[in-house]
Amino acid sequence: MKETQLTHIDAGGSAGAVEPGLTHIDASGNAHMVDVGAKTASERTAVARGEVCLRPETIHLIRSGLMKKGDVLTVAQIAGIMAAKKTSELIPLCHPIALTQIEVRLALSDELPGVTIEAVARTVDKTGVEMEALTAVSAAALTVYDMVKAVEKTARITNIRLARKTGGRSGDVINE
Repeated sequence: MKETQLTHIDAGGSAGAVEPGLTHIDASGNAHMVDVGAKTASERTAVARGEVCLRPETIHLIRSGLMKKGDVLTVAQIAGIMAAKKTSELIPLCHPIALTQIEVRLALSDELPGVTIEAVARTVDKTGVEMEALTAVSAAALTVYDMVKAVEKTARITNIRLARKTGGRSGDVINE
């Protein structure tokens, strides 16, 4: 098997050495999974958000229960929960963790217009739950898209982001 060495491309387009301190890169520049064995388990929480922009007519169909594929928000909520539980199978180098809770909330927004999505993931483990929260939002958004695509070809998934996280060695992060 051919080994792949990762390099950093700077703003000028020049390749350089991998930056020191990158946790998923070994001394040779190869990708690897971080060893969290020596870390102490702690309570960790992550909140992620995203939106699916839709036409007002599509929001009306969802609100009225007239979508042919069924209850868009409930199906997307379940998809988000299921995806969070499978994160380590979807994202390379992501540790499998024991989720203690995953909440996925979707709401129709006339102001957006579209669907707002928020996922809250919790664990007591040796590594964080940011990827689980982000995966939940992503899968929920993709499910909304799938369920409305027959009536709206202009749906846009947008602004998926980490809103905040608590716990762990790096401490709390509040982005919004």
